[in-house]
Amino acid sequence: MYVVSETEQRTTRTPAGSVFGLAGPSRGSSEVSTWRVKLGADSATPVHVIDREQVWMPLSGEFLVEADGRTERAGAGQAVVVPAGVVRQLKAVGGPAEALVAMAVGGKAMLPGSADRIPLPWAE
Repeated sequence: MYVVSETEQRTTRTPAGSVFGLAGPSRGSSEVSTWRVKLGADSATPVHVIDREQVWMPLSGEFLVEADGRTERAGAGQAVVVPAGVVRQLKAVGGPAEALVAMAVGGKAMLPGSADRIPLPWAE
């Protein structure tokens, strides 16, 4: 068993918000990576593709989720399953928003139209 705490070394800050790495292969999890995302009011993730299914579980605020040509809103008490390989973007609407995200270990990001696979440091 492992108890994993957020640390500054496993935190990635971007203009849109912060990503706080939790479970992952470097922290004792061999199958599932998890992290917490905090987006500022009306901020958004880049438009991107992930090669693994992700589950976003909003903890506070509300997200507008655009994935595979569909748009949905999700808030605390809900979960959004985003399929692997689809173009996606998540936006905080009406204020800041936080979510816990889970994904199978080994997922990589790509920009639409690019074959370059980008590792997710918070999921390793």
